[in-house]
Amino acid sequence: MALGRGSAVVLSLSLCFFLLHSHMAHAATYTVGGNGWTFNTVGWPNGKRFRAGDTLVFKYAPGAHNVVAVNRAGYSACSTPRGSKVYRSGNDQIRLAKGQNFFICNFVGHCESGMKIAVNAV
Repeated sequence: MALGRGSAVVLSLSLCFFLLHSHMAHAATYTVGGNGWTFNTVGWPNGKRFRAGDTLVFKYAPGAHNVVAVNRAGYSACSTPRGSKVYRSGNDQIRLAKGQNFFICNFVGHCESGMKIAVNAV
């Protein structure tokens, strides 16, 4: 009987590992804008299928731009709501959450010049 329980535990752990591994295997990495995070990237997500857990890589010159994770209102108004996460490294890697994900550059005039993206992750 103890052998049966041990086998069940090993089988359960193996199944959990397999499910975790298969989920991670489907995660993709995208460089935003193709050539980097810059002006007029607002249309970059069009035609792409994103999944929760995918990673967006924002490449840019630090000090020239940033990336701010905002809500829908912040995206629409090109504003930074209180508590928004601001990234400044120039090589920011952000994992997508399920649902809508919004990002802007909040340097003056940048978001208004198309430096923003909305990504829906399924």
